[in-house]
Amino acid sequence: MAIFIELFLLGVGLSMDAFAVSVCKGLGMRKLNKKQAVIIGLYFGGFQALMPTVGYVLGSFFADLVSKWSHWIAFVLLLFIGGSMIKESFGEEEEVDADMSFKVMFLLAVATSIDALAVGVSFAFLKLSTLYIILAVLFIGCITFICSAVGVKIGSIFGTKYKSKAELAGGIILILIGVKVVLDGLGIL
Repeated sequence: MAIFIELFLLGVGLSMDAFAVSVCKGLGMRKLNKKQAVIIGLYFGGFQALMPTVGYVLGSFFADLVSKWSHWIAFVLLLFIGGSMIKESFGEEEEVDADMSFKVMFLLAVATSIDALAVGVSFAFLKLSTLYIILAVLFIGCITFICSAVGVKIGSIFGTKYKSKAELAGGIILILIGVKVVLDGLGIL
């Protein structure tokens, strides 16, 4: 039973960045349909499950590089996306476009799952059982999927009334998440 609690907490902890970004994505949506929430959940949940698997497989070869630079990579991606959102919030009023293009969703999914890659690397060093790793990947992916879909819904409820302020807040949140990631990576937090 303790292993399931541990895996649940791991999944929740890793899903929080994706949840926050999902709320930001939902902020820009006038009307949410379930397909959009599922797509966003699949991107974030899929990458959160994929990254620890990749980290585990490649961990023994690239552990130092990933551990050393993962926080900087996530920081730069989130800074870029957050800065773009802030810039857009000061622009002229435009039709709300909750961009779900492959490029945008891919970058967001990678940026929010870099920490999961590092977790996968740590799995390789801890020499955990294959069953534990499979369960961890399933927990992380499913929990992130649920949190992301719920986050989009929460964001969409508030986004129609406060679009430009929501975009500004969303950009600031993404930058703050990036700062948190880099401070964690540097051992300051």
